[in-house]
Amino acid sequence: MLTVLENSRVSPPPATVGERSLPLTFLDMMWLSHIPVHQTFFYESTHSKEYFLETIVPNLKNSLSITLQHFFPFAGNIILFPNPSVEKKPEIRHVEGDSVAVTIAESTLDFNDLTGNHPRKCDMFYPLVPLLGRAEQVSDYLIIPLFSVQVTLFLNSGFCIGLTNHHSLCDASTRYNFLEAWSSIAKHGTDEFFLDRGSLPFYERVLKYLSSLDEISLNIPGFPAINMEYQPRHRFRPTDNVRGTIVLTQAQIGGIKNWLFTQLPKHGYISSFSVACAYIWHCIAKSYVHIGEKKGEDDLERLVCAVNWRPRLDPPIPQTYFGNCIGASITKIKSTILGSNNGFLTAFKLFTNDLSDTLKKKNGVIEDGGMLIKAVFTQIPGIIVSGTPKIKFYDLDFGWGKPKKHETISIDYNGSISVNATKESHADIEIGVTLPAKQMDALLSIFSEELESIFQ
Repeated sequence: MLTVLENSRVSPPPATVGERSLPLTFLDMMWLSHIPVHQTFFYESTHSKEYFLETIVPNLKNSLSITLQHFFPFAGNIILFPNPSVEKKPEIRHVEGDSVAVTIAESTLDFNDLTGNHPRKCDMFYPLVPLLGRAEQVSDYLIIPLFSVQVTLFLNSGFCIGLTNHHSLCDASTRYNFLEAWSSIAKHGTDEFFLDRGSLPFYERVLKYLSSLDEISLNIPGFPAINMEYQPRHRFRPTDNVRGTIVLTQAQIGGIKNWLFTQLPKHGYISSFSVACAYIWHCIAKSYVHIGEKKGEDDLERLVCAVNWRPRLDPPIPQTYFGNCIGASITKIKSTILGSNNGFLTAFKLFTNDLSDTLKKKNGVIEDGGMLIKAVFTQIPGIIVSGTPKIKFYDLDFGWGKPKKHETISIDYNGSISVNATKESHADIEIGVTLPAKQMDALLSIFSEELESIFQ
């Protein structure tokens, strides 16, 4: 299904970065032992293979090099010292000659099938995203790669840009800022347009917090120890699960909001994001009931929603702050209640109340940091929401048009869902889900049936 055409390395232009380092905060270190983030962007193109190799690939490489000049951590590595501690914290380090692994490949898979919304085998996507390189011990420290790229051609149909980054490198906001810069430079052939927007990364470490939070981040209960034997975690293995994309249109969201206003007349503002999260959470829970998977009366389910703390800290920090600056709103509910006929209404009330309480607490991600880390990585079954409609992935145009499809491949690993605006409209929401095929069929039916009952 996949033929590798070239393995290469891309560095920032010579003498533009040099030696630079960036300390990790507790919000970065909490992801050290977590699974990397994998994304794919599919672009339509009927150009020949020669055009792909002689024009598209060189442009992507050259523009990536220029982008790395401004986003040097993507070309750097995490430096992990023996027995990491508050005194000897991990850091991101770039030295002259550091580079990003770039793979060029060709696939015989069906491009149109991969870019659909219908259930597709999860296995088909795994060859399209690169692995991170292995960690290597040098002298008395460990070098951990942070980022890799794969560009895959589908002859006469298009190409896919597959990305993998270590989660300790950055969160979704920083990753999007990087991709926005890369796509702008690729499209215009220069970084002038990117620089004119004034969106250069903000590298200053302005988060002030107790050093005990670093210790907690380095010793998350139940996760592999962070030591000199460390290797990036990967979960690519055969699976029978399928990946589906469910779209909630603006009209459908409006209808659900109207129904909620009749049920909760004193609730106040209702966001499209909260509607989408609570609704899909309920439908997934109901799909377990549909396939006969029974939950205990006291079993709990969680919905973990990432919160961007940049604008919410006191004082706020720049939106271009580089790294991880996310906390979480965590909602818990009994499985039997979530999967019941009234589960959506209950889930919505709990989710919006928890999210509101989280957002009201200035500096909550710092003041409650230790509790946050333990809560996020607890083993209670649940769903982590990846993405937000505020991040416009479908606006990323490298010069060959907007993506036909964007997929977050890493939601396969931990029961997550992806929530983003659609290509067609920023007001529509697409939800990415991976489930066993039988359960996916049940979910799609329940999703439609629940809408019909709301609109009656």
